[in-house]
Amino acid sequence: MKAALFFLLIFAALTLLLPMAAIGVPLALPDAPPAAGGPGSSSSEAGLPGLPAAPEENAEDAPPAQTQSSAPAVSAAPAHAGEFRRESFRILDRTTGEVKEVPLADYLRGALASEMPASFHSEAMAAQAVAAHSYALYCARAQEANPDPALKGADFSADPSKDEGYITEARAKERYGANFDLYWPKICAAAEIAEHHILLYGGEPILAAYHSTSAGETESAANVWEHGLDYLVPVESEGDLLAPQYQTTVTLTKDEMEKRLTAAFPEAELPASPGAWLVPVERSEGGYITEIKVGDQAVHGKEVRAALGLRSSCFEAVYANGAFTLTVNGYGHGVGLSQYGADFMARQGSDYVDILAHYYPGTTLAEI
Repeated sequence: MKAALFFLLIFAALTLLLPMAAIGVPLALPDAPPAAGGPGSSSSEAGLPGLPAAPEENAEDAPPAQTQSSAPAVSAAPAHAGEFRRESFRILDRTTGEVKEVPLADYLRGALASEMPASFHSEAMAAQAVAAHSYALYCARAQEANPDPALKGADFSADPSKDEGYITEARAKERYGANFDLYWPKICAAAEIAEHHILLYGGEPILAAYHSTSAGETESAANVWEHGLDYLVPVESEGDLLAPQYQTTVTLTKDEMEKRLTAAFPEAELPASPGAWLVPVERSEGGYITEIKVGDQAVHGKEVRAALGLRSSCFEAVYANGAFTLTVNGYGHGVGLSQYGADFMARQGSDYVDILAHYYPGTTLAEI
């Protein structure tokens, strides 16, 4: 009788859990919203990023290890794809000022651990790792073509002590604690896939921008940086609407708002009515503000986002009873791969190849 009751309880539990997985509800929620760092960071938004605030990468020859689902066939790599293979990357530590040679695999694992919650689906993690590899190669080649003296000969910079760009395995053990033995194998498997794959466009590694959570549709690079790219264009990302903290609210008093706006935009004249201090003029098709009036001065929404410390430039501002309420959708600049969107796609059955093709349309996934 006890055995029968035990199996009945197990069956009931599975009956509840399996439908949740089928509709894409994570059985384990992410540890925390990932920082919108690297090619997804707000620090890269001033212009088309040539240097990562938090980079990532990897590459190699043997067939990659598989994640939870089997890897599909990959398009044939161009004949010259092997030239992009790197054994390591030179990384400038922004805290110490030291340049270190970091082996490919170590960097990819550390970048993935730094940039994406390890509780995400394995296919989403593989997609993120391939994007990281591609982006690091993009930065390294940009430095080869036009070196920045500030990098001291490095391919790019990072700040491991602040968990920005990549972290060491020792630091991962500190962060994950009792979950390290569960998370680290997932990270290593995704990194191994990325060691053998990169994204190309026009025969070159792509600027694989990414962010935490879009506003339901990703943003065009042309609306965030100085130039657009054919593969960084808006695509739907409906899974983001289900992400934890997809929508957040910030409340600022009239005095706080005035202080922040005048500090960021000293030439703007704010009218007597606070309700007219922030007036959106134009939005992208994804809902991000591309032009907004701060008093009598027209600026980009990303500038107001930075001034007010908002999670994205997709926001609404309402003034009432002496305070501003700002409702913000998404987290990050919205360009390229959405991490929560990728996790949603993976839980719906998409593999990393499908995810990358969706968020970077027109690119080629090359095996090297």
